[in-house]
Amino acid sequence: MKIQFYKYQGTGNDFVMIDNRQLTFSKNDTNLINTLCDRRFGIGADGLILLENDESTDFRMVYYNSDGNESSMCGNGGRCLVAFARQLGVIDNQATFIATDGLHHATIDEKGIVALQMKDVDTVEEHSNHVFLNTGSPHHVELVDDLKIFDVKNEGARIRYSELYGKSGSNVNFVSQLGNDRFAVRTYERGVEDETLSCGTGVTAVAIAMKATGKTDSSAITLDVEGGQLEVSFREKNGFYTDVFLKGPATFVFNGEINL
Repeated sequence: MKIQFYKYQGTGNDFVMIDNRQLTFSKNDTNLINTLCDRRFGIGADGLILLENDESTDFRMVYYNSDGNESSMCGNGGRCLVAFARQLGVIDNQATFIATDGLHHATIDEKGIVALQMKDVDTVEEHSNHVFLNTGSPHHVELVDDLKIFDVKNEGARIRYSELYGKSGSNVNFVSQLGNDRFAVRTYERGVEDETLSCGTGVTAVAIAMKATGKTDSSAITLDVEGGQLEVSFREKNGFYTDVFLKGPATFVFNGEINL
């Protein structure tokens, strides 16, 4: 079996992209998706994304974690899918698409910078040492000291599998403040079960959490991740966050065919 694929990355968060407008891909084959994402036996990626036709928008996004299971919204994946759609000629410089968490709008400029509108957030749970919120995917946000040497994989796994989040688990973000409107973030992603170089829904959650807890008074926040830099902006009124945008580069890496 030959599968044509495209590889994209957004601040080091990398994805296998497949044009599935003809519905030829085996969507329920968990082992196939896991193999394609495997960095030794496959193409290698944090996740796999299918671009499909949709009756009311430019396209549909179907996202799988690298473990092969379909998952919740992926912000960097959504941004990369917009760039992929432009490469395929599906869109020009604007897009609307449907994902598991609803409708998204996006723009892409000539330098490949994608601004993606994320879902509104109306609930931010503040706890003694962390914040929890859903930005299309569930996120635990926690301020830590010495982020550069922090054990993200083991501490992230401990929290992800703890009684706090039950069987479904949560993504886990560890944060250090760099300035009034700038934070460093490292993220443990469920489904990848490891630290990734960047997480779009994660930095979106961090930006909102830092605003909600008074760590910043800004509504436009810069997030330094292991794979680069992202920007999150929003409007906030009475704890309700709207016009939430995730902005950053979405880069084509290579394309090809893989025999399986």
